[in-house]
Amino acid sequence: MRRFLVSARSKILFCVAVLPLAISGCNQSTGSKFTEALSLHAAPTSAYSYSSKDKECLARAMFFESNRSSRDGLVAVGSVVMNRVESGKWGGSVCDVVGAKKQFAPGVLSRPMNSKALPDVMAAADSVLKGERHPKVKKEAMFFHTAGLTFPYKNMHYVLVAGGNAFYEKRSRRRTIENIAPEQTSTMIASAAPTPRIASDRAATGDAAEIPVMVATAQTAAAAPARARFAETSLRPTIPATLASSDPVGTDATLGYEASPQEASAIGALLLAQDRPVE
Repeated sequence: MRRFLVSARSKILFCVAVLPLAISGCNQSTGSKFTEALSLHAAPTSAYSYSSKDKECLARAMFFESNRSSRDGLVAVGSVVMNRVESGKWGGSVCDVVGAKKQFAPGVLSRPMNSKALPDVMAAADSVLKGERHPKVKKEAMFFHTAGLTFPYKNMHYVLVAGGNAFYEKRSRRRTIENIAPEQTSTMIASAAPTPRIASDRAATGDAAEIPVMVATAQTAAAAPARARFAETSLRPTIPATLASSDPVGTDATLGYEASPQEASAIGALLLAQDRPVE
């Protein structure tokens, strides 16, 4: 009986010791697969080590530069600010970029933010600083202006219209020319090349049937006055072609007035046979 109790206790202790390890192993394997699946579908983000001052500066830019009712517009403005921070051309911090001269709305860092949408703006700014970016505002897109305005510059490549703004990237003139020049060249070749090529083929083959009738008619009409002007005049009257041709119908009509002797005798016999009073 004692041995049985010892063996039972040892089995219970073994199960208690092994069971947590088995459960943790299952949880780790399942969790790793779930995390891997999430990482495959998650959008790439770039977190930024920021302070409360950075958050306020970014929120101010988003507040004064975008329609506050559009979260897409708010995030797009925030994405432009962060793109400028990463480029380093307008400063190395969020406040430097937002406070750059003549870049954002006047008084963007000093005007009061009085709106019921301020909590939404602050939440969007916090999300952008943690890595959220608008999917259409890539790193090259660092500019925007009020939607509806048009400018004659050919290096403005638009990527998004949201929150009352049109977002774009500036492309260099060399890049613009490289993208446009091949299309212009191909268009010019397509419109001009076929005509001389067809003309040379016809000249080589001598296929007169391919020549338009209008060209031949124009050449004949132009040559006719020259022949009439320099041809020798003739005193002989010209007989029309219709009168010179033989007309059997006209010949029969002319011979109908003449009678042969046999026909005349037959006519006389008929006249004598008629009952007519003798004079």
